[in-house]
Amino acid sequence: MRNFTYGHAASIGDAVSAAAGGAALAAGTTELLNWMRLGIAHPERVVDVSRLPELDGIRAEGGRLVIGALATLGAVGAHALVRERAPVLAEACLRAASPQLRNRATLGGNVLQRTRCPYFRAEAPVPERMPWACNKRVAGSGCSALEGGWDRAALFGWTDACVATQPSDPAVALSALGAEAEIQGPRGVRRIAMNAFHLTQEEAARTAPTSNTAAFGVETQLRSDEIILRYHVPADAASRRSAYLKVRERESYEYAMVSAAACLDATDGRIRQLRLALGSVAQKPMRLTEAEARLRDAPLSEATIRAAIVAALGAARPLPGQAWKTKLVENAAVRAVLTAGGIA
Repeated sequence: MRNFTYGHAASIGDAVSAAAGGAALAAGTTELLNWMRLGIAHPERVVDVSRLPELDGIRAEGGRLVIGALATLGAVGAHALVRERAPVLAEACLRAASPQLRNRATLGGNVLQRTRCPYFRAEAPVPERMPWACNKRVAGSGCSALEGGWDRAALFGWTDACVATQPSDPAVALSALGAEAEIQGPRGVRRIAMNAFHLTQEEAARTAPTSNTAAFGVETQLRSDEIILRYHVPADAASRRSAYLKVRERESYEYAMVSAAACLDATDGRIRQLRLALGSVAQKPMRLTEAEARLRDAPLSEATIRAAIVAALGAARPLPGQAWKTKLVENAAVRAVLTAGGIA
């Protein structure tokens, strides 16, 4: 690990100025320390924002929840307001990581996790000595995961340059909820819908300012000089009747092979509104908007729901030997909707 300076931000403006100057912002530090240990990040300055009261708290405001970026996953998962008005988010937080990590990791930092691809996470303090190709670590070196049999590779939005997936559980729930992230930078405050916050590799390649190689490190719409302040979470009828389903190799501390978050408003056996997002299938949580539209006013039945989801998954592009993952996603999505509807 290389030497770096460490200090605390005295205000939001102080944090923004530090980020604009190239400093790495830290709160729970459960991810940044991993990046530094593995050689993924080499900040010369780390600025701690964990003492800024403006970033903390969970409260109801109008018809929504407002959750500060410093709220830990454990606090969000246990909070009575979240459990009542957005249970899908509480479930997603409580199924992430271990209890120790949930007591440190913040909701602001969790959505900024980077892929768990083993080729990206290889320990290589000096990038030039990477043991295998990874475009995210050394731009232009190639993608070992493309032919490496990585079972968590993307189904949607990947390119020949990268098949990484986004690993955050809460990000999937926030996408299904229709939440927005409130962000501050030198240009002021803005909001980004969480279903557009992350970018697939295809989207990143289209938006990269100069070249395709510049897209390897672009995973969200958050600029390097911006900070997440809080999340605005709708607490409508669909949010209150929601569920999160996570498929993993073991029940304890493990990242998802696939996950699904469903927010459902249904009466008299018919679906009035459905918001459905998938996790670990792309470099972003994938909203199945086609299935959502098709199921509006449809019967709340497994056959109807499965048919709509199967149609939406027709755009999936599994790598060779990974067709099983599409079926796993289908079953997870169907079960999440049925669970939200109270019939699973």
